[in-house]
Amino acid sequence: MLRRACGRAARQYEAGAVLQKAVLAHCLERLDLVRLTPQVIVDLGSGPGLAGRALRKRYRGARVFSVDFALDMVRHAQRRRGWWKRRDGICADAQALPLADASVDLVFSNLCLYLCEAPGAVLREAWRVLRPGGLFMFTSLGPDTLGELRAAWQGVDAYPHVMEFVDMHDVGDALGRAGFENPVLDVERFCLTYPDLDGLLADLRRGGVPNLTAARRRGLTGRRDWAALRAAYESRRVDGRLPATAEVVHAHAWKPLASTPPRTDDARPLLFHPPRTSR
Repeated sequence: MLRRACGRAARQYEAGAVLQKAVLAHCLERLDLVRLTPQVIVDLGSGPGLAGRALRKRYRGARVFSVDFALDMVRHAQRRRGWWKRRDGICADAQALPLADASVDLVFSNLCLYLCEAPGAVLREAWRVLRPGGLFMFTSLGPDTLGELRAAWQGVDAYPHVMEFVDMHDVGDALGRAGFENPVLDVERFCLTYPDLDGLLADLRRGGVPNLTAARRRGLTGRRDWAALRAAYESRRVDGRLPATAEVVHAHAWKPLASTPPRTDDARPLLFHPPRTSR
């Protein structure tokens, strides 16, 4: 389902990627504070290649692999680079990277982890492909994201319509369990505004983000429910615009110079969209 959604979004993604571009700019600023000269970089969940292009400009001469599990995204990114450029796009699952152990200096991922079915497995894969002393830098979304939309839906029915996101502290714990050291995490809040609810929902569709909760409502939403949702969200209008909050978790951590393999028997999996039953 998610692969199809992301594939359909490939051509429209860049036009509507306001949040992704803003978060990427802040991530690149954070790289200024890191002492690292990577030769091999993986852009994990690369989408149409926004981060990959920025990383190639920043680290001239470095090999940057753009990895995405939606083939249309990989093809779109390659077309943007030009057919004559070296083909560094890889269509693969972030939980099973087709890369050798200890072969990468920097794994970079912007707003991808929350979309993965098994985020803990993604962290372990990042650890595996990184060389000792390598850096994993990523962003994800925290639990306050789309709080306005979630609250509006709660006044309509008992189904979860907005996927759930993991708290920063749980992400930090998961990094430690995956074998990383010296994790640094902080939260940044963005407030996007839209002229109407249709604009917000269209932005989510362009980003290829469906509702992934197991207890989500199956079937179409009726006109009465849509009208109730619009009325509930309209009560939040400020200065003629509808707000939508994004809680962005920034994180980076290092693979130790001398390290033991990450744990795979973790009894506390990292879940971004845990199953819920309707009330």
